Amino acid sequence: QVQLVESGGGLVQAGGSLSLSCAVSGRTFSSYAMSWFRQAPGKEREFVAAISKNGVTTHYADSVKGRFTISRENAKNTVTLQMNSLRPEDTAVYYCAARSSGAVYVVAFLQSQYDYWGQGTQVTVSS
Repeated sequence: QVQLVESGGGLVQAGGSLSLSCAVSGRTFSSYAMSWFRQAPGKEREFVAAISKNGVTTHYADSVKGRFTISRENAKNTVTLQMNSLRPEDTAVYYCAARSSGAVYVVAFLQSQYDYWGQGTQVTVSS
């Protein structure tokens, strides 16, 4: 059974930074493409960022491009989302997700393409 556990959420002022981590256990981490999604109150869950199995390919939502960076450390079974220049509209529960299918250089940004999900971590950005 694959388990994903997010950490690093919290309360931060606008313009600040947070780093989210997702620890993956249960199978070989490098066999999963990873992503981050988020869900704000009253809104549907949306794609934030994705990284391929080999870490070479990344993809970002337009709303976070240039401010957020996704990375992975296969030796530590973790994926990280570094969030800078945070805005109140970034307030949401952030989820990491893992996808086993696809080539090593491929990213995916649809929720239906992911097999496993974490429980989420709350990020609140105050104005």
